[in-house]
Amino acid sequence: METYDALLTSITPTSGATRTIPDPATGEAVGQAPVHTVQDLEYAIAAAKASQPAWAALGHDARSAALLRAADAVERSAEELARLLSREQGKPLNGPNARFEVGACAAWLRVAATTALEPETVVDDGETRAELHYRPIGVVGAIGPWNWPMMITVWQIAPALRMGNAVVVKPSEYTPLSVLALAAIINEELPDGLLSVVSGGRDVGARLAEHPAVGKIMFTGSTATGKAIIKSSADTVKRLTLELGGNDAGIVLPDADPKAIAEGLFWGAFINTGQTCAALKRLYVHDSMYEAVCAELTAVAAAMPMGNGLDEANVLGPLQNRQQYDIVARLVEAAKESGARVLLGGNPDGEQPGNFYPTTLVANIANENPLVAEEQFGPALPIIRYSTVDEAVAMANAVDVGLGASVWSSDPDAAREVAARLEAGTVWINKHGAVDPRIPFGGAKQSGYGLEFGVEGLKALGVPQVING
Repeated sequence: METYDALLTSITPTSGATRTIPDPATGEAVGQAPVHTVQDLEYAIAAAKASQPAWAALGHDARSAALLRAADAVERSAEELARLLSREQGKPLNGPNARFEVGACAAWLRVAATTALEPETVVDDGETRAELHYRPIGVVGAIGPWNWPMMITVWQIAPALRMGNAVVVKPSEYTPLSVLALAAIINEELPDGLLSVVSGGRDVGARLAEHPAVGKIMFTGSTATGKAIIKSSADTVKRLTLELGGNDAGIVLPDADPKAIAEGLFWGAFINTGQTCAALKRLYVHDSMYEAVCAELTAVAAAMPMGNGLDEANVLGPLQNRQQYDIVARLVEAAKESGARVLLGGNPDGEQPGNFYPTTLVANIANENPLVAEEQFGPALPIIRYSTVDEAVAMANAVDVGLGASVWSSDPDAAREVAARLEAGTVWINKHGAVDPRIPFGGAKQSGYGLEFGVEGLKALGVPQVING
């Protein structure tokens, strides 16, 4: 286990160009990140290509053992990693935030290491025998976001490594330190060159997506960037796993208990201060309980403290960057100007340092309002009234994305019937956004394609090969 200062020093460049990474809560410098170039990317890809065959030749058992040791190493430095993550990303140490994210890194490493993937006998009729195997792809490029920088990086690299691939990671320019530190610890248990982090700008990401030596790109981020990656990957026919934007809907059925579901609704929407692709971003509530749900949710939200993430009392933090703050502020202002009713928040303190936007609940808002129709990706939740379940389903499905959705009800069977009608990759019942390393996860419509997690996630990091005979 390293001290925090030692961990930060270990990833601070001793030469080359650097840039200062600010704390979104205070504006103070967190540390210096390297500014890698396309040439640095070429070196990393060459090293990955050279190290991958020997790693693949080790076999699943040896690779899994290395990942399990990496999980142990992450846990030994968990508090130091969480502190760095809190300072760079802004999320508090407590609640489902920084410590939670670091713990998830260890959990996903372990599940990727221990999930069985055996050859599948597809035909064996006495005359023909055909088996389906999964072989390594080679070099995988992983392009990550700033909202869950450590956890999503592990979602990408753990199955890729388990399946015998080398990985080159391009982190968000907003949160490179967290990813550099995580990779440095994981690399204690890996061969040199197998896992690299190239902390550069858009030119680095664009080259990674088009590079002929990269066989697959895993990307989590905006739909617009995902479309650009699809185009740039076309000439080399790369495999892709894309987890793109979401504007997740939740539907509260008339038989739900407003008080019982209020805290689940809150965390479904406001986990990571709303900066989660699969967070609840549009809440549809039946007329018969609309006011009750609004009241119970407001009571829960008003009690959740927001502030500097290093303060153990806080469970909500700042928005990670000013660009995202401005998007949330614009959408809430549009809602206010339309005559929508602000139940809580909507009144940022312009004098406060950092990118803090208050927890905001907006009622009596039209489904066409920009706060509903656009993904706000922050601590603002519109609550829309509906009269019939058919109306709620139609409104929930009337967007071009479909990452997740949820149904809230005291009757699980009724909830499942509604869930089956929703156009989303995952539909949760009486919860929202709960991911599990054993359960496949992926989007519908323009929320991307490809599955992560579990057996399906491992298969997505291999090349299927049928041996017939």
